[in-house]
Amino acid sequence: MPVTTSQQIAQYYEHFRTIDVTFTKEVIGVTLLNPKQVFIKCLGYQWPCIVYSSSMEGARIITNLKTSLKDALQKSNNHISLRFSFFDREKVDPLAFFVPARILGITPYNKEKPELVFLAVQFTQRPPDDLIGTLGELLEANVNSKKRKEERIVVTVESLKKMGIASKNSHILIDGVPRKCILRDVSFSGARFIVFGVAKFIVNKQAILHLPLEDPDDTVDLQGTIIRYEPVEGRSDIGAYAMQFVEDEIPVQFKMRINQLFRGSKKKKPGADAEVNNGA
Repeated sequence: MPVTTSQQIAQYYEHFRTIDVTFTKEVIGVTLLNPKQVFIKCLGYQWPCIVYSSSMEGARIITNLKTSLKDALQKSNNHISLRFSFFDREKVDPLAFFVPARILGITPYNKEKPELVFLAVQFTQRPPDDLIGTLGELLEANVNSKKRKEERIVVTVESLKKMGIASKNSHILIDGVPRKCILRDVSFSGARFIVFGVAKFIVNKQAILHLPLEDPDDTVDLQGTIIRYEPVEGRSDIGAYAMQFVEDEIPVQFKMRINQLFRGSKKKKPGADAEVNNGA
């Protein structure tokens, strides 16, 4: 994973500080949030909570509003510290930190369980760089997935390494039939690859591309449609195919992998970079 510099942290805070990130199951997995170690601290005591969403300026959390917590909030004038915790693949101990905050509002979470509430939390100071970096990388990937969705990344040993993709050799399910394929290029919106098969049985078919990942060893599944075929000279049994992903189904993890290659670099003119080309 690329290092997030202090300059990037400052840019993330400037551009994204008011934008909320909802901690869905997918986002929890990508950010490595450690939910069991997240809690509210007030007057030296702590209560478990769930981070529903967070920006760089505040958060919405779900908790059980026990009498003890009510009393503590009243005594502290609604001032708390929110503890975040994230797993670190390179270390045994998770990354954890407190963010000073103030409760702005309390609303019911579930009518059937009145003790569960949403707490609207406003941070009373800029949060640690670790939180800004975690949220900023995810938000930047979402922005670039739209701004730079047509920029193709040519598959080379170097580009695969930068994106954390294990190999150009992959597998694809086309109209329910599994096939081996060799990646030629990828983008936020699609991919091109070499595959065995007859074009009339492949073009315009639904497909799922299984992309092997590194760090951790995993696979990301990309749904889409085969939209184009190009013949390979001298071979009638294989072809080069273009796949367009279903935009709303593109995994966050994939967006962040692609974004790793763009991070910290200015957008170059078409053809100025051997790894990145514009085009569908």
